[in-house]
Amino acid sequence: MADSNTTAPPPTRCRHCAGPLSKEMETSNWTLAPLVRDSFSMIGSAVGGTASAFYGFNHAMPVIRRYIKGPMWIHFLVGAPPVIVFSSACAGLAGGAVPALAQLVSSSLQAARSSSSSQGSNTMQKSRTSI
Repeated sequence: MADSNTTAPPPTRCRHCAGPLSKEMETSNWTLAPLVRDSFSMIGSAVGGTASAFYGFNHAMPVIRRYIKGPMWIHFLVGAPPVIVFSSACAGLAGGAVPALAQLVSSSLQAARSSSSSQGSNTMQKSRTSI
């Protein structure tokens, strides 16, 4: 017989979404390491800046050539600053979005893995049919 004085430990994850219910768990298992996050940030900045620079020069320079007549260095002098601003903005956005996406993927995989390992298939079927 079970001892009536023992209580079950409090749940550490939400039973619906498998999200962490305590702050310690949120910072230990669910976040990316700073080195990985910084690496993704550098990769995102490089890819975002490079892609937007190619896009900006390929689409802005023909428009500038059409409206400004003169030698090529004038086209570059007029067209480069807006392309640099656009490229910097895209690099900054990609530098923040890529690590956030990596964090989302990491926490989603952790939630799916912990949800499938902590509950048996019978209890999941019961909870799905009882809702």
